[in-house]
Amino acid sequence: MSMLKIEQENGKGYIIDINPATLEVIDKVPLEDESEVAKKVERAKVAFENWSQLDFEDRAEIVSRAGQIILDEIDEIADLITTEQGKPLVEAITADIMVAVDIIALYSKRGKKLIQEYEIPLHLFKFVKKSKIVPRPLGVVAVISPWNYPFAIPMSGIVFALLAGNTVVFKPASDTPLIGLKIKEIFDKAGLPDGVLQVTITRGAVAERVLCAPPIRKVIFTGSTEVGKRIIKRCADNIIPVVAELGGKDPMIVFDDADFDMAVKGAVWGAFTNAGQVCASVERLYVHKKIAKDFIDAVVEETRKIRVGNGKSPDVDMGPLVNESQLKTVQEHVMEAIEKGARVLAGGVRREDLKGYFYEPTVLVDVNHSMTCVREETFGPTLPIMVFETEEEAIRLANDTKYGLTASVWTRDLKRGERVAKKIEAGSVLVNDHAMSYGLVETPWQGMKESGIGRSHSDDGFKEFLFPQHINVEQISLKNKPWGYPYSKEKYELFAMAQRLVFKKGLMPKASEIYKLVNELRTNENFRNMLKNLR
Repeated sequence: MSMLKIEQENGKGYIIDINPATLEVIDKVPLEDESEVAKKVERAKVAFENWSQLDFEDRAEIVSRAGQIILDEIDEIADLITTEQGKPLVEAITADIMVAVDIIALYSKRGKKLIQEYEIPLHLFKFVKKSKIVPRPLGVVAVISPWNYPFAIPMSGIVFALLAGNTVVFKPASDTPLIGLKIKEIFDKAGLPDGVLQVTITRGAVAERVLCAPPIRKVIFTGSTEVGKRIIKRCADNIIPVVAELGGKDPMIVFDDADFDMAVKGAVWGAFTNAGQVCASVERLYVHKKIAKDFIDAVVEETRKIRVGNGKSPDVDMGPLVNESQLKTVQEHVMEAIEKGARVLAGGVRREDLKGYFYEPTVLVDVNHSMTCVREETFGPTLPIMVFETEEEAIRLANDTKYGLTASVWTRDLKRGERVAKKIEAGSVLVNDHAMSYGLVETPWQGMKESGIGRSHSDDGFKEFLFPQHINVEQISLKNKPWGYPYSKEKYELFAMAQRLVFKKGLMPKASEIYKLVNELRTNENFRNMLKNLR
């Protein structure tokens, strides 16, 4: 949760944008009130009419230009991400920028096939009717994004929305407003028509009221489960669909046959990349009893090598937490674990020698599922490690959570890896890697249980921005439909016989129905007349 710093000046509110590594003020960004946000929604609604009518190629050309501008300004964008959010420059350029550039490049081409009409083959009425699906843009889409990946996450939703023909109102996180404004600047330079992408810097409560109500047609939210539930409830009141990517408490399972060094490095990177502020980071690690001692020792040794500091420095591996609130959450989770018997083998303290919101990467053992650091999302640089003995126990422990975003299984036996993966309740399970699947933009990013609904990335994620309208066309004109008025005993018998003839199994039952039908035609004049009228 952000501890939003606001300053009033001449009756106007301003966000005080803080560099989390230095605690210096970066800028003061004006806050928009409810009426200003509503006006932006209306402008997006007006812009939808023309934008949605453009050919896909015309929309894709503008979006592609935005991708080229990102590449031209890559150093400036990476520097801004690190300044405002804190992650090291290498992470800014890979996890944030590269994902955005890749999704633009791929779906500016791939998206065309996803908006094409396609026929649905019918079986019962295939000679008289034709059905097809016409993918249509939704209208105005709200994108509400978090601060942990302030470039990649919103760009994913914005790019898909624009390519599909929607217009967008985008609310960036209050901790990273300048990155949100930079995204708008990039699309403006690319020639995006006025009104198609609106960026609003406003309080969360204002965004929830305005962006979860008509004329918004869909909300794309990424953030905490707590806020996500509020968003979903507000949208439910207005029957507005939601894609919600929420929290995680992602498990890593290390079997005794795992590639030892690879698993150690994977655990440390998976837990501490972006200072652990990743919904898919390793927040629980289960290691097989046979290798537990050596594995834990190696993880501790590797963790102590992590260089903590200002992400602007090229030799820094881990930056600060984004704000004081996030730092306090980490401190509280670690202190509670210690009070309940956990031991800290590395870290466990704030870096008092550094000015910003820095916390040492922390390894915890003797933890269990009663502790907050194991049950609730920490979203910080902590790695609780537990021991298991059997495959079944590892699966049970991994699934003992209300979350289900990602997980990983580490083993040289790839058949076992896949077998275990299929039993884990998570939207994505990786074998011998962790967390990086957000960079596989062709694959769905999704959660089970309280980790979310809907999906981003992938063709399925693109389709979240389209409405699959069904159109059915009569091919043979029947003045009197078989199911229409007037009803009669003969019509009832016709449909009863027809259903038994089509759906009854076995030749003898079908032959019996044919005999009944022939007999009715031969002996029942009303039946014959009823059939004559079905023309």
